[in-house]
Amino acid sequence: MALEWQVFEGLQPYAATLAAMEARVADIAAGRAPEAIWLLEHPPLYTAGTSALPEHLREPGRFEVHRAGRGGQYTYHGPGQRIVYVMLDLNRRGRDVRRFVCGLEGWTMATLAEFGLRGLRRDGRVGVWIERPDKPALADGSMREDKIAAIGIRLRRWISFHGLAINVEPDLGHYDGIVPCGITGHGVTSLVDLGLPVTMADLDVALRRTFRDHFAPG
Repeated sequence: MALEWQVFEGLQPYAATLAAMEARVADIAAGRAPEAIWLLEHPPLYTAGTSALPEHLREPGRFEVHRAGRGGQYTYHGPGQRIVYVMLDLNRRGRDVRRFVCGLEGWTMATLAEFGLRGLRRDGRVGVWIERPDKPALADGSMREDKIAAIGIRLRRWISFHGLAINVEPDLGHYDGIVPCGITGHGVTSLVDLGLPVTMADLDVALRRTFRDHFAPG
């Protein structure tokens, strides 16, 4: 069965979307449905991964907080952020979690490169980062880097779910209520914050165009 791409219009409720994603994963595992990529946005909310620390939720009453079940710590989702839920069968694509996460990072970096951005991997900091020589250096003299895309996955019967969150034009002030992904010092950015007038539709086209270079057909 061919990979299915689906774009959801409007803001999708988190709990209902997570339940639908888990049902789709079960159907993929049972051979009843094809692999899927879902592209959507959520209303403003915080999600807590399996490693989330209570003290990293700085403003508990600001937005709803959802236990996500994915790896990682606290992250923010909201309007202007492209959520990319990735449901792929690693039984057919190789049961290698590290390679899969590397593929997600590479796919994100290639997508950003479509807009002239150089995304970076960093050891110990999952996600994709942008160097910010235009901002003050950190206390140790190193260059500040801002996160533009978060990655968090879960596997069930070697079917992946959750995935990517790429900042197009979210309200970056909403990140103040958490320690994003448990990382201090560095910040967060977006395509529009970097001066690129990219729309959600532009990003979706780039995601589809670069996908096959990083994930061979299953």
